[in-house]
Parts: sequence; C-alpha cells; structure tokens
Amino acid sequence: MDSGAIVGAIATVLEIVAFLLIARALTSWFPDLRRHQIVQLLYDITDPIVEPLRKLIPPIGAIDLSVMISVFVLFALAEFLRAAA
Repeated sequence: MDSGAIVGAIATVLEIVAFLLIARALTSWFPDLRRHQIVQLLYDITDPIVEPLRKLIPPIGAIDLSVMISVFVLFALAEFLRAAA
C-alpha cells in the first residue's frame, strides 16, 4: 500500500467522523432519540472529539459550537491531507 492510499484512507475516516458529528447535531433536535441505542453509540463515538473542545468553548445557550468547530476542523484536515497526497 503506497503512502497516497494511506493518506486517502485517513482523510476518508476523518470525513466519516465529521458526518457522524453532523448526525449527532441533528439528533440533538430530538431529545427523545437520545434513549435509542444507535444514538447512544453515536454519542459514544463522538464524545472523545467533542468533550475536550467543549471544555475550551462551552455551549452558548442551546448552541454547542464545539460540534460545529469539530466538523469544520475535520473536513479541513481531510482536505489538507488529500491535497498533500
């Protein structure tokens, strides 16, 4: 496996995680969904990314900027990796 393929795979994983964060944000609009196992798994997967950033940038009212910033950073990092490969 060449380095370009590895970098492309890492970029793809970063994009998948970013989409999982978007799904997490969408599920926050429906609080009853939080009880479902799939949504709990989604939070378990994304919490390690969101929680450290949330300590730096606390939610402002009902708006959690840490999720949005995480999505932007992950997409930007994936794009940077693809451009560098």
